Amino acid sequence: MGRLHVEVAKYQLNKHGEELCGDSVEVETCPDSTIVVLSDGLGSGVKANILSSLTTKMAVTMLKGGLKLDEVVEAFVHTLPVCERRQLAYSTFSILQIFSDGNVYLAEYDSPPAFIGRGSRLRSVRRSERIIDERKISEAFFSVEDGDWIVLTSDGVLHAGIGGIWNIGWGWDKVGDYISSAAVRTKLASELAEEIAEVTSKLYAFKPGDDATVVAIRVRYPRHLTMLVGPPVNPEDDCEVVHKLLTSPGKKVVCGGTTGNIVARILGRPIMVDLTRHDEGVPPIGHLEGIDLVSEGMLTLSYTLEKLESGIKLRDAAMKCDGASLLTSLLLEADCLHIIVGRAINPAHQSPDVPRNLALKHKIVQGLAQVLQDMGKTVTVEYY
Repeated sequence: MGRLHVEVAKYQLNKHGEELCGDSVEVETCPDSTIVVLSDGLGSGVKANILSSLTTKMAVTMLKGGLKLDEVVEAFVHTLPVCERRQLAYSTFSILQIFSDGNVYLAEYDSPPAFIGRGSRLRSVRRSERIIDERKISEAFFSVEDGDWIVLTSDGVLHAGIGGIWNIGWGWDKVGDYISSAAVRTKLASELAEEIAEVTSKLYAFKPGDDATVVAIRVRYPRHLTMLVGPPVNPEDDCEVVHKLLTSPGKKVVCGGTTGNIVARILGRPIMVDLTRHDEGVPPIGHLEGIDLVSEGMLTLSYTLEKLESGIKLRDAAMKCDGASLLTSLLLEADCLHIIVGRAINPAHQSPDVPRNLALKHKIVQGLAQVLQDMGKTVTVEYY
């Protein structure tokens, strides 16, 4: 099945009254692996933020520089200071490296054990302890496959509820039970991280007594989507772009009435217009066998870009069935997107009565590509 895709998302809560979070997270995507580092600085506020930021940035820098993970761990243990009065590390860390073939290395130093699961069940992963300079490091070597998930947390998540709902806090076991159920309800890593953080905040009565960080990682085979926007400048290219669309992996989207008719003509199949699926001025969609979504062009794309830029969640987009919401849902679900843009100019879009943003197809496409890339997705754009 090929290389695995690793989706990473974080959600952080600052300790009540603090402007900065004392936890830091760094994520680095390498050619053959994804590296995630979470560090919890001692205390809270600016000092804790500086300590944890230094730890995460140093880890990523050393790993990018060619050092092996065990060498990085040893370097940290030998250099990170310990508070003499409290006998606590000035900054803890969890270092996770997931390789594209599914092999994983995890190192934890004074941090909560990672939650590792498959479906709705926590996995039991064997850890070994290594003593370096009188400090205990927990290490694990294991593998993941399509559908697995990993959640890293700082102490603030486990301590949620102390003095309130639970005398001893939420605790690792209860957090694990909740994550297991939430992993089934959510599709994206961002949704999983946010849901865990929202419950953490509620347990703190919305006034966190400690910095709390959730890093959610989902592993899967990449979800592909190819989108054809507009007809090519040269009609002789019609068959080529349609062939590219149809032979591409994953889901397929066609944007634009003229473009939809071109695809239907080459396929020899009719487009059925669905007048029941429109909302808020978004034009109706069409149904064409072999295509996952056929929508109107620039107006629908413009609304879609607005939704993505507003930070809409997948679960909210999925609650509506208009063309822009359906397209937004497909784009949010995809990991690797290829956009084929036809350069042919629609005369209707050049009218002075049409908003300027609708007349600039390439600007809308560029905006979509940028916001999707900012979400960590792989986006390529091809013009005809």
